[in-house]
Parts: sequence; structure tokens; C-alpha cells
Amino acid sequence: MTALDPSLLSLEGDGRRVRRERRIRIGFWVAGMSTLAISIAIVASLTANSVTFLSNIDLSTLLTFDKWAPRIGKFDIATLFVGSLIVSAIAMVIAVPLGLGAAVYLAEYAKPRVRRVLKPILEVLAGIPSIVLGFFAIAWIGPNIVVDLLHGPSDFSLATAGLGVGILVTPLVASVSEDAMRAVPYALREASYGLGARRITTVVRVVVPAAISGIVASLILAASRAIGETMVIALAGGAFGEAHFTTNPSDPGLTFTSALASLAAGTDQVAGGGGTGAGQAFNSLFFLGLVLFALTLLLNMVGNFFVRRVREAY
Repeated sequence: MTALDPSLLSLEGDGRRVRRERRIRIGFWVAGMSTLAISIAIVASLTANSVTFLSNIDLSTLLTFDKWAPRIGKFDIATLFVGSLIVSAIAMVIAVPLGLGAAVYLAEYAKPRVRRVLKPILEVLAGIPSIVLGFFAIAWIGPNIVVDLLHGPSDFSLATAGLGVGILVTPLVASVSEDAMRAVPYALREASYGLGARRITTVVRVVVPAAISGIVASLILAASRAIGETMVIALAGGAFGEAHFTTNPSDPGLTFTSALASLAAGTDQVAGGGGTGAGQAFNSLFFLGLVLFALTLLLNMVGNFFVRRVREAY
């Protein structure tokens, strides 16, 4: 029997390659731990200042259903929560049918040449700066849709902001949903057609259920984007610095993010405050940030749970 070369018996491989792989592994570990450390630091900072804020105000003022005016010591969190809910709901009412309709057309009906033209345009629309859509909202959506069509009292309102945010997140829903539908194996479509189903039946009964996890993920992303949007609402919402509690979309109002932006714009005037009341305006920034973080985290957890429940494997 011929003796084997000792080098062939070693399973360790080349020493330089092993060291290089070890360095790469360590680099990836450091990158992963860095993101975790940064997240922990952010949450710790928000929590510490939020505790300071809550310990120096009357907690009953958080749910007075009166107004959000931190510079004079009014911290009605319900005003911002309802404003965020109104804007996000209007945005999703616009984005869901338009986005899913565009996704179905691109994935199932558009010819390849048309898809090659429209898909890049859709992705470019998703990258439009939000401040541009904010100007579009106050220059066209407010006067032409909210005032003329819906007979609203003002160009600046939660409805104007919601419509602007809806246009902003529509390309996101369309692009992600279209990718999810295109990922469905074509064999499922052929099986449906082989049973005599029409194209619309195949789309509704086969393609959409098979791609539901990706579609839900797109809706969660869009909802998170709508809740976290700032510039469109700051420009078109009609309120700056303070807002009265309202459930009417035609009224001006604030959301969590626009309230953060409007208050932070004058941080030099509130940062030195101490004690109670208006002196806690600066710390209220951290409290709003913590609430917004908790809302988006909860939304993503619910979305991930649902996606795992309905995900299909092929």
C-alpha cells in the first residue's frame, strides 16, 4: 500500500487562509456587537432622561386630552398619539390599494419591456426626499384635494400630511410586494391555469396567498415609515411647537416625530430648564423618542410574528 503524503492527512488547511478566515470572523463579530452596543446605548440614554422627565411632572397631564405644549408645561401625549394614528391611517388607506395594485400589475400583467421601464421608475419614486413631497403636499395636495375636493377649511392639516405620507410610502409597498409575488414559483400559476382558472383568479387565490408573508412585510415597513415620517408632517401638518387634541383630520396637528422636530428646533431655549413643568421640555424629547421606539418595536414584533405564521416554503 502506497503511503499517503502527510500534507494530505491534515484537515487544518493552509495556515494563512485559516488566520485570514479568523480575522474576518472576528471583524464580523465586532460589527455585530457594535450595532448591539449602539442600540443599548440609545435605549439607555432615552430611558434615563425619560425617567427624569416622568419623575418631575404630574403624570396625570400625559392623558388630559387637552393640548401638547411642552414650553408651557402641557404634555398631553394623547394629542400626539391620535395625530400619529390619523396620519398613518390615511397614509395606509392610500398606499395599500395603490401599492398592491401596482405590484399585481407589474408582477402578473405587465409585459417584460413595460416592467423594465416601470420598475426603475417606481424605485426612483421611493427615493424622493421627503421634504420634496412635503412641498408638494402644501402646494398641490392641500389646495386641490383637501380644500377643493374634500372641502377642508385649510391647506395645512393632518389630512394633507396623511395624503403626502401615503404617496411617500406607496412605492415601498409596491416594490417589496412585487418582489414577493415574482418570487412565487411559476409552477403554481401553471397548475392553476391547468385547472381552468382565469388570471385574476390565479392572482387572488394562488399568487397573493403564496406571497402573503412578503406582502405583510411590505405593509409593516410602510406603516413604520409612516409613523416615523417627519418632514412631510412638519411642513403640511399645520402645527408647530404645540397642538390641541383633535380627532378631526381637517384640523392642524402634530405627531410624535413632528413634535420632536418642532421642539428640538429650539433646544437651546429649553435645554437649560430644570425642575418641573416647562423646565422639563428638553427631557420630553427623550420621552417621545422612547415612546416612538416602543411603538415601532411593537409593530415590527407583531409583523414578524404574523409573517412567521403565514410564511410558505417552496
